[in-house]
Amino acid sequence: METKNIKYPYLPEGRTILYVAEDNPFMVEAKKEAEKSNDHNTPTGAVIVSNGKIISRAHNKASISNPKLINLHKKYCIRKMLGIASGYKYWLCPGCATNSSHAEYRAVVNLQEQGVKDFNDLELYLWGHWWCCKPCWDKMIEAGIKNVYLTNND
Repeated sequence: METKNIKYPYLPEGRTILYVAEDNPFMVEAKKEAEKSNDHNTPTGAVIVSNGKIISRAHNKASISNPKLINLHKKYCIRKMLGIASGYKYWLCPGCATNSSHAEYRAVVNLQEQGVKDFNDLELYLWGHWWCCKPCWDKMIEAGIKNVYLTNND
C-alpha cells in the first residue's frame, strides 16, 4: 500500500487515500462491479471489506440510459460547459448522476440496508475514479469506513 501526494478536490481532515495494485483481490472485485454500470463515461465499482471479507458492493448509475441522450450529454454537459469541477453541482445537469448514484455511496447504503451494526475496520475499494466527493466521504465516515483504496494507476 502506498499514498500519493495528490491535491484531491475534497479530502476530509485526517483521511488519506491509499493505493493498491490493480490485481489486488478486492480491487478485482470492484472492477467486476464497475462492469455492471450503465455509466459509459466513468463506470465505477466499490466493495466494502470487513475482516478480509466483502460485505457490500455497488456500481455507479447514470441518470439517463437512452443512448441518444447519453451521446447528447457527452457533447453538451452543462457542468462541463460551465467548467464545474467533478463532484460539484450535479443538480445543474440532468445528465449527471447525483452523489446518491455513486458507487461508494450506494455500497454504503447497501450495507446500511443489511441492518448489521458494529463492523470493525471497514475499508472501501473503489475502481474507476481517482477521488471521492464530500457527500460520499460523509456517507462512508457515517458507516465507519476508515480507509479508501484506489488503484496505483488512478
